[in-house]
Amino acid sequence: MKTKQTVTTIFVLAMAVSIAVFASAAEIPTEPRGGQPPKDSKPSVNNFAEQVAYQRAFEAVVWSMPAMIKYGMRRASLDIGAGDNVVCAWSAGAKPLLETLTPNNTSPYVTSTTDLRKGPVVLEVPKATDKAILFGQIADNWFITIAEIGPIGLDEGQGKKILLLPPGYKGEVPIGYAIVNSTSYIVDFAFRSIPLPKGTPEDAYALSKDIKMYYLSELPNPKPTRFVDPLNTQWSTLPRYDERWFEDLQEIINAGPIRERDKVMMGMLKTIGIEKGKPYNPDAKTKEIFRRAAIDAYYYMTEGYIAGVPSEMVWGAKRTWRDVFYTDPDGGFSWDTEGMLDYDNRAIRNWFNVIYFPAKVAERPATMYIDTPLDKDGNVFQAGKTYKLTVPKEVPVDKFWSLTVYDMATWAFIYTPEAKPGLSSFDRDKMKLNADGSVDLYFGPKAPKGYEDNWISTGGKTPYVLFRFYGPTDAILDKSFILNDVELVK
Repeated sequence: MKTKQTVTTIFVLAMAVSIAVFASAAEIPTEPRGGQPPKDSKPSVNNFAEQVAYQRAFEAVVWSMPAMIKYGMRRASLDIGAGDNVVCAWSAGAKPLLETLTPNNTSPYVTSTTDLRKGPVVLEVPKATDKAILFGQIADNWFITIAEIGPIGLDEGQGKKILLLPPGYKGEVPIGYAIVNSTSYIVDFAFRSIPLPKGTPEDAYALSKDIKMYYLSELPNPKPTRFVDPLNTQWSTLPRYDERWFEDLQEIINAGPIRERDKVMMGMLKTIGIEKGKPYNPDAKTKEIFRRAAIDAYYYMTEGYIAGVPSEMVWGAKRTWRDVFYTDPDGGFSWDTEGMLDYDNRAIRNWFNVIYFPAKVAERPATMYIDTPLDKDGNVFQAGKTYKLTVPKEVPVDKFWSLTVYDMATWAFIYTPEAKPGLSSFDRDKMKLNADGSVDLYFGPKAPKGYEDNWISTGGKTPYVLFRFYGPTDAILDKSFILNDVELVK
């Protein structure tokens, strides 16, 4: 008993000493640790509503980049009087009037849009001939390829009746079709009609006119497919980097469906007046905020494209060329991976200036592309300067190669009197060649004397160039072929 009392006494004395020491060493706390900003803090902005609207609008632009380009293609077709199941078939290589991201001018384009909310759609792709072949992609409203067409595609170049089904379709599915389950209601395709060695551009155009497209409900007597030739018509698909971006975004959201990955963004968009099925009616102040956000996002993505290039994207050691088919960690182009939706890379590395990527890069792709905004010294191309690219006599392709020049401000063709945005191996017989068979291609405001047929006009714009390999062979696929860098001439 005495021992127990002694222990209790010692404990009480120890506590008393601890309290005394604590009181003498520091004051007893009167505020919790954390829970509020540092003392004397003030808000850094005067209007949180405007600040939040700007932040969310800015992020929405970067997030919606691929969907906005896709919507622009539908908008362009509707603007020229085409529309659902109407096929736009260019009768020749495109001119600057084709206002879209990084098109080519060597092979005619074929495209159409459709709305699966009206029901399944039949797309009849014709068989390749000995003179021409179609290849390209069918893509959803986020520009993700849901079917490929061509020798390594769904049809294997042999022609196919394809049935496009809307998301969650529960109706009867007839036999005799290649079924493609779409991940969105708004769908389009873009094919290139490629002339083969025995063919001509006219043959390629004729093949594109054999496409048929109609709603399944029109069977057994579908109406004839209507064709429009936009060759001499302004077909403007380009994103509108101002308040109109958000008008288009409302249309994209309305068409749906809403994906699980995008629910957080849906919540953010709701706070700035963009919600599926609801009226879109921003006031003048909100439109001004939207305009500023879209403009800033454009410059942010431009800067991101030029700077900080991942080493895996570089084509060839110590070269400025970049692999356009730079993929996400899963080998695709959605950037929707197990751990995150990387919409910064999705926009900046893929969809800001290039469109129509395959679902995956095939082991032996039909085409390979490289691009660059830089000369051999690593300097960004400048307006008003003349540049040269020396292409060797032998480029390891079994079809053809091409160089196309774009305006770095729009990533589209440059309007010039010459209306000649590119050169290709098809033009070699007209160009001045070097003694070793290589060819010097020039681009700038004025053709060097004697090299008019080797020259692409930049019309005073800041250029950006893309080199295409059609039918790449092993030396392209394993990147052992190294293309010369672009040189500044003057």
